[in-house]
Amino acid sequence: MDRHAIRALTEALLFASGEPLDLAAAAEKLLVPLSDMRESAEEIREACARENRGVELVRLGENRYQFVAKKAFEQQIRDVLAVAKTGPLSAAAFEVLAVIAYNQPVTKSFVEQVRGVDCSGVINTLLKRKLIEEAGRLDLPGRPLLYCTTDDFLRCFRISSVEELPEPPRHADAPDAQPDDETPGQLQFD
Repeated sequence: MDRHAIRALTEALLFASGEPLDLAAAAEKLLVPLSDMRESAEEIREACARENRGVELVRLGENRYQFVAKKAFEQQIRDVLAVAKTGPLSAAAFEVLAVIAYNQPVTKSFVEQVRGVDCSGVINTLLKRKLIEEAGRLDLPGRPLLYCTTDDFLRCFRISSVEELPEPPRHADAPDAQPDDETPGQLQFD
């Protein structure tokens, strides 16, 4: 299969999947080099940005990509398709999400220890919104559940991986903290 055919096939698969497409799995099934599919996906992603299209191709992790509507059209899409907008996350939900994102995989008791309060309701809300998911069980008595962030989390914050998260702010009372202009405890997400 030549390069143009691989790019067209990659675009068709991305469009048809509706979910994040795992290029490694697709390349294996199609007997196409993963590097060719990844290069095609990056070309498509660049073309969407360069040509000012209504969609963009987002990278989720190393080998997963998905088409999404551009944020600039969010309200018009909601109006025309009658999509209900979910309410904003509470401050508590952002705190729990940050603890999980920066320390994953983690148990509920870890999150509660960091925050100092029960987090059951907030974790259930984040699970329902598919921003976090169960990631197995810890091999300890009681076998507590582990939680990690999802592809929906990455899409929501428009990042490819958790490595792109901003550095967490340092508290002034931390042992090796340096004074800075950020207010402790305030995470900034775009």
